[in-house]
Amino acid sequence: MKDETPDLQSFEPSPADYPPKLVETPLLTDDELAASREKTLVNWDRKSDLWLFGYGSLIWNPGLPTVEAVRSKVHGYHRGLYLWSRVNRGTPEQPGLVLALDRGGSCTGIAFRLAAEGAIEHLEVLWRREMAMASYRPAWLPCTLADGRRVEALAFVMRRDAASYTGKLADGVVRTVLGCACGRYGTTFEYVSRTVEALRESGMPDRALEALLRRCKAQE
Repeated sequence: MKDETPDLQSFEPSPADYPPKLVETPLLTDDELAASREKTLVNWDRKSDLWLFGYGSLIWNPGLPTVEAVRSKVHGYHRGLYLWSRVNRGTPEQPGLVLALDRGGSCTGIAFRLAAEGAIEHLEVLWRREMAMASYRPAWLPCTLADGRRVEALAFVMRRDAASYTGKLADGVVRTVLGCACGRYGTTFEYVSRTVEALRESGMPDRALEALLRRCKAQE
């Protein structure tokens, strides 16, 4: 009997698959952002430098001054296109996709050291960038640097209970998004391409993300 299981790599989405039916999510207020930030930093002494783990656009656009940038790796999480973007890389009518850390596996990235002096001001900007819709959970992850040092690095981890969490998407959906989604900061295709290039230039190519991009990018 012929196997009727669909081949996700050749699957083409129906109108019911994209765009997704997303629940309207209000932006966090300034007070809510501040409360989230303070809760995350409760054990910080305000004198020690902080480490941030960049796994997506932070690699090529950290948006804040750093003292040091080092190749690094975290275990227990992997990188994937798991977050719908209705502003930065898409619109409510045609949501884009951005990267998130989800449970399982491991992930390479860049660990950035942020000087303690003046850090609060920069973290306020970072929180507005990453936590506007509370789709991520700020977490301190054990991070191994390329030179062997081990640090606790702040990372933004996907919340699976967030309305914008995609789960595992079929290639056909990703292909559609790469072909049409564009938001305030540009297209999803540009975002994924720049991340792939930055990882490769940093000497830690993401083979799975590169393969996904090859399979799903629009034909020339």
